[in-house]
Amino acid sequence: MALPSTAALAQRHARIRESLETLSLDALIVTPSTNIRYLSNHAGTAGILVITRDAVHLLIDFRYQEAVRALQGSASACPGLRMWDVPASYEEALIGCLAEIGVTIVGFEAAHVTVARHEWWRETIAGRGLDITLRSTERLVEQARLIKDASEVATLRDAAARLEQVMPAVLTAVRIGVTERSIAAVIEASMREAGYERIAFDTIVASGPNAAMPHYRAGARALEAGDLVVLDFGGVLDGYCCDLTRTVSIGPPSREARRVYDAVRDAHAAAVAAVKPGVDTSAIDAAARDLLRDRGLGEAFGHGTGHGLGLDVHEEPRIGKPRADMPPVALAAGMVFTIEPGSYLPGFGGVRIEDDVLVTGSGCELLTSLPRELLTL
Repeated sequence: MALPSTAALAQRHARIRESLETLSLDALIVTPSTNIRYLSNHAGTAGILVITRDAVHLLIDFRYQEAVRALQGSASACPGLRMWDVPASYEEALIGCLAEIGVTIVGFEAAHVTVARHEWWRETIAGRGLDITLRSTERLVEQARLIKDASEVATLRDAAARLEQVMPAVLTAVRIGVTERSIAAVIEASMREAGYERIAFDTIVASGPNAAMPHYRAGARALEAGDLVVLDFGGVLDGYCCDLTRTVSIGPPSREARRVYDAVRDAHAAAVAAVKPGVDTSAIDAAARDLLRDRGLGEAFGHGTGHGLGLDVHEEPRIGKPRADMPPVALAAGMVFTIEPGSYLPGFGGVRIEDDVLVTGSGCELLTSLPRELLTL
């Protein structure tokens, strides 16, 4: 897939500038790499971006300058971009940029700036006698990223679809006597072959009792007959993340394994059925959680039902219980997130089923389409 076009970036800038206007800010300092990429197409691991009412100032060091120049000559050029050299310190370069462009009230992303960094900015501004006031902001870029545009949806759909190319090799590798780490290696090699640039997170292969740990990592345990095996993996394609979990049985499942699996499968279906514009994210979580509670597995489901997908593998919206420290979020067309209920029983094992979901105008589209029935290997 191609990078977002100049026109797509201009639309993103317009949304941020509306926020600047609302908050009476002259500029916003953007520091997370994914937020910088979202606004400029710069995919380097270092940089600072300052967006004003009429320009985008990108501070980068020598390592990235030629790549940005090349990008600026393409159909994915960042509109209104001014590139600033960083010869030594990014922090020094930032203060110099703010002073030269003449901004007075400047926002920064509070969730991504340490107290020490903020204090250095503030003290340096004061020490140089600059008329600049720093104001904290919350989630301005993240809010813009909630609704995926057409280019993002196309990339996420492609990323999710490619998981089907990975699964045959995975299922061939899952056998008695094979270690979890060996299976993880097969998964990750297959993802490269499918065209992903890298894995999105540490691959999870959790067998037998290890499957009772939701964020277990592949270890040295060899698979045994009767194991349930949780396979959770994802890739990054053109910067965008996909995520999939399936649970398989090594040999015929026990009655308890079948009971737990069927409950999780039904909870997954209930959550998917609840997805439509206007519904609060907590209602999607409740649909899955209530069903598991009714099946006697309420205490076995301790994590949220899903998380947003995009340039980060975990981003907004969060699909979970209501929280006092976060405002409720109503679903809207263009949001992309996972639905991944699970049940985890210490000493026995666990089950999780996860798919990637796009909210549409009337409901949702499942971007991952691999079978959800329990496979016996």
